[in-house]
Parts: sequence; C-alpha cells; structure tokens
Amino acid sequence: MTIFWPGEHANFDTWAASEAYHARFLVGEPDEALTFALANADKNGLPEIAVSAAQGKYLQLLVRALGAKRVIEVGTLGAYSTIWMARGLPEGGKLVSFELSEKHARVARENIAHAGLADRVEVVVGPAADSLAATEGNGTFDFAFIDAEIANNVKYMKECKRLVKSGGVIIVDNVVQNGLVADEAQTESWTTGARDLLKYLATDEETEATTVPTADGRGFDGWMFVLRK
Repeated sequence: MTIFWPGEHANFDTWAASEAYHARFLVGEPDEALTFALANADKNGLPEIAVSAAQGKYLQLLVRALGAKRVIEVGTLGAYSTIWMARGLPEGGKLVSFELSEKHARVARENIAHAGLADRVEVVVGPAADSLAATEGNGTFDFAFIDAEIANNVKYMKECKRLVKSGGVIIVDNVVQNGLVADEAQTESWTTGARDLLKYLATDEETEATTVPTADGRGFDGWMFVLRK
C-alpha cells in the first residue's frame, strides 16, 4: 500500500484535478442558468471569486437537509451561490442576499431572473453590516451563508446569530486562507478578520462551531460551520 505523507502529493493542480474528478460524478455539468450566471458576471467585469460548483451544491444540500425556508446570504456577487441555494428552498421559501455594490447587485438580479428565481430571492444593496442590523425577524431564519468582506466577519456573525433560529446553521467562507490565518505574524485584513471571528466564537455561549478545511484549484482554505444553539 502506497502512503502519501502530508505535502508530498499536495499542490494546486492536484487539488483542482481532485475537485473536478469528484464533481464529475456528484455534480455533473453546470446547467444553462448557472453557465449564464458565470458568463454574465465575467462579461460585466465581476471578480472571479464565486464558489465552485461543488461548493454550490454543498450549500444547496445544506439548505435542503435543514428544511430551510428562510435563508440569509452575505455577499451576493453575481448570484452564483444564490442560485444554488435558492433552488434548495421549498415552495414559498425566501432568500435575502446582501450586497455592497450596485453593479454587482444589478448583474445578480439579471442572473436570478434568468434562472427563474426572482420570486424567491431579494437582493438588498448597501453595507451588509448596516443592512443586516436593519433586518427584522429575530430567530426567523434557518440558514445563513457569509461570504463577504472578511474584516467584518464578527459583525456579520453577530447579526446572523440574531436572525437565525436555535438549531439553525451559519456557514462562513474563507477562514483558512492557505493556512495564513494560523500565522499571527500575518496582519492583512483577510487574516485578522478570520482570526477575530475564531476568537469571538471561542467564548460565545450561543454557538458551537468547527472549521472544515477545503482544497481546490484556488488553494487551501476552509469553511466554518456554526450551529446556533
């Protein structure tokens, strides 16, 4: 039996190939609406930082497994992840997505409408921390996905925690950053923001959380899974 020690068989190309291999069996080819969403985002100059298809399906399966009817998304971008999650909602379900950029919101709405999901998705434009704070309905949401300005992660978490019900789940993207978050000598906002969230959750008695590492063609990262008690 061949054993590969950590690091011996790991690189960006290997991670990308592995993700593509698994997705070929479990995700399949993106459909027309998802392909349109990526192409329309690219045509309009949006950054290529959307979740992968495998990650999108993971979010959709979480929505379905939780039986979620009300979902929060922090960071819409071109609505690629939005479409995945909205497709997991039952009849009458609602997803509210918060986006800072007017341009991104315009493109997202085009993509959402093209996917036939305009009746179940609302895009709110403005600083997400402020928009979340103005959102009513304490404990009425089932699920939240945070994928926005990392420096504001603690603010986003506090508001999502207020809005998500007991037993609900909050997922936070980009919390490993190729391992740099664990290096406290790194002081960029995208490392300190993730670190601040870890420190906040370590003493928060209203949640339980763990980090699930990920590796794909974009590198070694991770998602935080937070259970609202």
